[in-house]
Amino acid sequence: MSHTMPLLGAGTFRLKQDDAYQSVLTALKQGYRHIDTAQIYGNEAEVGRAIQDSGLPRDDVFITTKVWLDKLDDAHFLASVEESLSKLKTDYVDLLLIHWPLMDGTVPMESYLTQLYVAQQRGLTRHIGVSNFTCQQLDDAIDILGPGRLYTNQIEVHPFLQNRTVVEHCEANDILVTAYMPLAVGRVLEEPVIVAVAEQAGCTPAQATLAWIRQLGMATIPSSTNPDHLQANLDSQQVVLSAEQMAAFEGLDRGLRLADPDFGPDWD
Repeated sequence: MSHTMPLLGAGTFRLKQDDAYQSVLTALKQGYRHIDTAQIYGNEAEVGRAIQDSGLPRDDVFITTKVWLDKLDDAHFLASVEESLSKLKTDYVDLLLIHWPLMDGTVPMESYLTQLYVAQQRGLTRHIGVSNFTCQQLDDAIDILGPGRLYTNQIEVHPFLQNRTVVEHCEANDILVTAYMPLAVGRVLEEPVIVAVAEQAGCTPAQATLAWIRQLGMATIPSSTNPDHLQANLDSQQVVLSAEQMAAFEGLDRGLRLADPDFGPDWD
């Protein structure tokens, strides 16, 4: 079994309780093999139950979770990962991420990245990575851990925020980009340029957008509670855009950042 992450996953951000359970169970039945969650989402237990109830062998499903800001110190980090594994009903996750860089300095990056590496060494996770890291923070992380250790940087990427500076920096350091909020919370569906590309390509605007992200070499994790949307997202893997259609997306970048909490970094 290869532990390479499927480029299309089912996200669970904002999905609570039975919505999270049903979404993950439906996704797995449809053929998804990559599920993304996080401690802060409050749905790891439901995600774990859905994966278990799917009947799929554990090795067939790539599971990602993320450590939250209040668990980054040495006293809480590994215990929080053990708690996540317990909720997810598994002995390991495939990918463990630092959810956000800690900007207030209460825990140094060297400390929490060392804990992340220890989690990997102990077999609690197969791969390690980061989320919402800037170019400078990626450089700092690579200095701390050494090159080749970080599997991915999960960042906001969609047609209206293409995040090219960070994307190129990840690519230069052989770090996979995982794009979250790929459909810009539904905004892509009404964008005339994307609607036109979708009509040409014989697909929906959402499928065209997911194909664009895939053809750029990124992973992505759209979420939905709608079985038809989940299936349509999966079917986007059959959509292939022409060079001209890909280029049409390039002009849509307008720096529209949707995830910008007050504890976030100073973005590139």
